[in-house]
Amino acid sequence: MSDDVYDFRPGTTPLLVSIPHCGAEVPPEIFETFTPEAQLLPDTDWHVDRLYGFAAEIGAGVISARYSRYLIDLNRAPDDRPLYAGARNTELCPTTTFDEQPIYFSGFAPDEVEVARRRETYWRPYHETVAAELARLRAAHGVAVLWEAHSIRSRVPRFFKGRLTDLNLGTAGGASAAPELVEAVAAAGRSGEFELVVDGRFTGGYLTRSNGDPAKGLHALQMELCQDLYMDETPPFAYREVLAERLQPTLRAMLEAVLDWLGR
Repeated sequence: MSDDVYDFRPGTTPLLVSIPHCGAEVPPEIFETFTPEAQLLPDTDWHVDRLYGFAAEIGAGVISARYSRYLIDLNRAPDDRPLYAGARNTELCPTTTFDEQPIYFSGFAPDEVEVARRRETYWRPYHETVAAELARLRAAHGVAVLWEAHSIRSRVPRFFKGRLTDLNLGTAGGASAAPELVEAVAAAGRSGEFELVVDGRFTGGYLTRSNGDPAKGLHALQMELCQDLYMDETPPFAYREVLAERLQPTLRAMLEAVLDWLGR
């Protein structure tokens, strides 16, 4: 199944993988207002859909964005409130790159009317589909799990000092998923060669926070991982097959831990 603004393939288990930042499409009339640096789309979660290509094999549903986070960030609140209080956040419709360079030429940043249009055109359909699918899964299975799949450059001074931990599991400080589920997933992540932290610098974005409600049988986890584990972090942002093949077994083990916890 698909829509103009996302790709969606339902699964056969109560697990939905969401990839909101892998999109690289921008309407031409907007793309031409981007600075040369922004036109490279450097803050894209490059190749995450490819990295999780095994998800369908284990019965997970997958929804992934087609359009760039520079157009609108699907993992931000619709009212554009800051994701992390006191941090140097990016907006619902970002105006600067992670390196704090302008995305738009002077005078072309979206105004309130344009932000509202993008919210209705791109943001709302994605969120409505995620919510509807989780509701369907919960009705069918009694429980549903959302896995938010993300990646980021290993070094982004705007957000954190030094190199980020390899694997960053976010649970909104324990509010978005059952402790037993978190423990099982974290154990699976640490069983490989990679370092993992729970609720470190990245505790989960808006999709995790707004969809995780363990008391109602809805659990949400965010996985933010370093891009140098599977790709080149500089243009043209090439996928590194050998590196990815080392990482994928650990990601698969974590998703299988979710399914084991669900009793599948």
